[in-house]
Amino acid sequence: MLIQQAQFVRAVLAGRIAQFQEARRRRDAGASAIELAIITAILVGLAVAVLVIVTNVVTQRSGQITKNNGGIP
Repeated sequence: MLIQQAQFVRAVLAGRIAQFQEARRRRDAGASAIELAIITAILVGLAVAVLVIVTNVVTQRSGQITKNNGGIP
């Protein structure tokens, strides 16, 4: 499922990049720059959300690893 999501994101970004390149050819980069900034902000927000989730999971699981490791010789 994660691979499908990554492929979807790649396809969306490829479409946006193609639109941006077309706008640059037409010298209409102002609107595209705003769109690109918004998309970048959304992607940064998603990256921060994933970072927070991974950090929380690792923090929660670290206690389990310490407890279980005591029984291993």
